[in-house]
Amino acid sequence: MIKEIIVVEGRDDTTAIKRAVDADTIETGGSAINARILQRIALAQERRGVIVLTDPDHAGERIRKIITAKVPGCKHAFIPEAEATRKGDIGVENASPAAIQHALARVHTSYEGAESLIDMEDLVQAGLLVHPEAAARRMAMGNILGIGYCNGKQFLKRLAMFQITRDEFVRALAQIEEGG
Repeated sequence: MIKEIIVVEGRDDTTAIKRAVDADTIETGGSAINARILQRIALAQERRGVIVLTDPDHAGERIRKIITAKVPGCKHAFIPEAEATRKGDIGVENASPAAIQHALARVHTSYEGAESLIDMEDLVQAGLLVHPEAAARRMAMGNILGIGYCNGKQFLKRLAMFQITRDEFVRALAQIEEGG
């Protein structure tokens, strides 16, 4: 049984989570997250802790940002888009139990106001910005680090928020360079 309550978008996501692990969930009802749901998430965070596991798409990221802004200290789990896609449909409900378990094993706790250990110049030198393959490289690195995919500015913010160390960054970059 996972101690924290996992926040997902809908009923199908809850079904997928329960196939993978023994856990309780809170469903946001999609991207229209309301004040009542945010209050439930805040109470869950206070009592047991929360892990946010939303779809690796624009709507999922929007929900994740809203929760992070309104309920500090939540943990975050990310499933790579490739592991959450079936027949062109992206969502947690499409992920295998193994993909869900892997994401939950690599949970990160958000820490607002964290000092960045990596800067914009590091991203440029790593080919994660201003590079023809920057988006693909950020996606690969986000998957390796377990922080998901996002644009360059958000990527830098996530590196700080999840306190990714320079060593973790360098190891992930080496993996990308080796083609892994």
